[in-house]
Amino acid sequence: MKKLVLTTIILLGIVKMTLAQDTTKQDPYMFHFQQTIITQYKPPFNAPYSGKNSLSPLAETQSSITTTFFMGTKLWKGAEAYFDPELSGGAGLSQTLGVAGFPNGETFRVGGVQNKIYIARLYFKQNFEWGKDKDTLESDQLQVPVIRSKRYFSFSAGKFGMADFFDGNNFSHDPRGQFMNWALMDNGAWDYPANTRGYTLGLFTEFGQPNWTLRFATTMVVTQANSSTWDAKIAKANTETVEYENRYTIGGQKGTLRLLGFLNNGKFGNYDLAIAQNPKAPNVDSTQAYGRHKYGFGINTDQYITKDFGVFAKASWNDGHTETWFFTEIDRSITFGGELKGTQWKRPDDEIGLAFIDDGLSSEHRNYLADGGYGFIIGDGKLNYAPEMIAEFYYKINAYQKKFFLTPDYQFIVNPAYNKDRGPVNVFSIRAHIEF
Repeated sequence: MKKLVLTTIILLGIVKMTLAQDTTKQDPYMFHFQQTIITQYKPPFNAPYSGKNSLSPLAETQSSITTTFFMGTKLWKGAEAYFDPELSGGAGLSQTLGVAGFPNGETFRVGGVQNKIYIARLYFKQNFEWGKDKDTLESDQLQVPVIRSKRYFSFSAGKFGMADFFDGNNFSHDPRGQFMNWALMDNGAWDYPANTRGYTLGLFTEFGQPNWTLRFATTMVVTQANSSTWDAKIAKANTETVEYENRYTIGGQKGTLRLLGFLNNGKFGNYDLAIAQNPKAPNVDSTQAYGRHKYGFGINTDQYITKDFGVFAKASWNDGHTETWFFTEIDRSITFGGELKGTQWKRPDDEIGLAFIDDGLSSEHRNYLADGGYGFIIGDGKLNYAPEMIAEFYYKINAYQKKFFLTPDYQFIVNPAYNKDRGPVNVFSIRAHIEF
């Protein structure tokens, strides 16, 4: 850990010197940096039985870390390239098992306790535009500074995160600065394509107009659930995702509505077939075969009520016949909440957030777990089913010049892994986040 801290200090010095050169909006490049450390503690909770994928009922403390360099450059007219090396390490509570709406949104990228460096993003983007209305896009973590028309078509190809482009939300999308729970980062029932660290290989396209945007992506699929090996049989293993975003105002305040649909194709296992093959100890992995699909949709909206207060809501569903392959074991999800800035108490860059989650499973999925089956995230050996319900509250403190933030966070989890025989669970967290 000492070596990691020393390395971070050195890297921060390099980044700070580099950023000092990036002073104009139209520089041909951008450099940004972020580091997020989350420490979580849960006290003991009631659990009459546990399985191999259960959240431990004992008291536990775990920490995670991610460190990312964001680099981008302009190439020629409308062309951009992005490269992001990332370091991650640490672990989630109980090795990131036992809760479908897991309380640490950074741990799904972490493959092990040891710190590892890898390429998070490496992609090329080409933009074509027309019309006289312009937007000024300032330098940001995934954006070189440009002046772009409000009417455009772009395509990107390479390695990226689906959450970079899809299912955005002003108040509930980024576990490094907003809510930490998995089900609040994105629509929970969207089994979005990713490797174990949260990134994918594919093609992304976007058609933009002043008040609406249409997005589409096709990507590769990993060979096993929650793995990092890409399936070379692209004709049989692929995903398609489409999203329509509409931007509007109500009473002079901005709002956004997003409608998302997805289709995943690959070598997936089937829950009903696993039960039929072995009713006493079903194993969904043993039923894997090409030609299987998972499809679903998501609705996502946010609305400012005042310039300092906004609310959001999301609802998502998937068919739930085949095993979860990428994200987490949620087949139905409803979330809602709000965010308030601290202007009234003279802390305008502080934020308070409060959100609620109601997650559920398809009948096929719950029967599989009740018969003793295991997924890659949850499984208590048996199941007394009830929806998994979670409340999350945080207070984000601007500790230093909108570059360093400290966030105490509390989550209350009822029926962890959809099992009303276990819990409830209290999770207390502290997040330290720095960005330049």
